[in-house]
Amino acid sequence: MTNLELHAAPAPADLDGDLASLRGDCARMVPHWAAPEKITSRPVSPSLIHGVNVPARSARLLEAMPDYGN
Repeated sequence: MTNLELHAAPAPADLDGDLASLRGDCARMVPHWAAPEKITSRPVSPSLIHGVNVPARSARLLEAMPDYGN
């Protein structure tokens, strides 16, 4: 005979949570994050910086966002 035990589905995630819920989520994730011992960054010569190429698709996406495009 088959066991047909049913379980309740988990509650949907709150996508419009407040800062307190975000901080709580981050606190629960801390044990899963590994930080490097030390990050050393060296300055980049301006002659090596030639510009940024942004794919048209990404540019259109940002342009459509009120915070960036309007």
